[in-house]
Amino acid sequence: MSQATQELSADAGQLPAATAFLGEFWETADLPPALVFPFELALEEIFMNVVMHGSGGGQVPTVRLIIAADTDSITLTVADNGPAFDPLSLATPDIEADLEHRRIGGLGVHLVREMMDAVSYAREGGFNQLRMTKNLAPA
Repeated sequence: MSQATQELSADAGQLPAATAFLGEFWETADLPPALVFPFELALEEIFMNVVMHGSGGGQVPTVRLIIAADTDSITLTVADNGPAFDPLSLATPDIEADLEHRRIGGLGVHLVREMMDAVSYAREGGFNQLRMTKNLAPA
């Protein structure tokens, strides 16, 4: 099993560093290039949600990225020490509704759910933890 962890402040300017961390892990672990896109998109969506909505009381949260890969799956965990919030509790957006009738928000989390094989949330040790897993096809 390969695993790597990185901590960043929840600042939009840190997104390139987060993406670079993912890319470096992908290359080092020799993971299938075709599977990187869903993780890049999920990382950007969730990281930016923490940046935009995770500050409580004026404090900028710490974001901890943990990526792990084994022969069966790849899991990316985005953890932050902002106020407790389960993004999976958001209602699924009505993607069939006309644009002017759609509720704002929730589309990014919906996309993450659709692209990954498993998505779960937990609040552990003062951190929101969103785990996103994609299964690897058998060789």
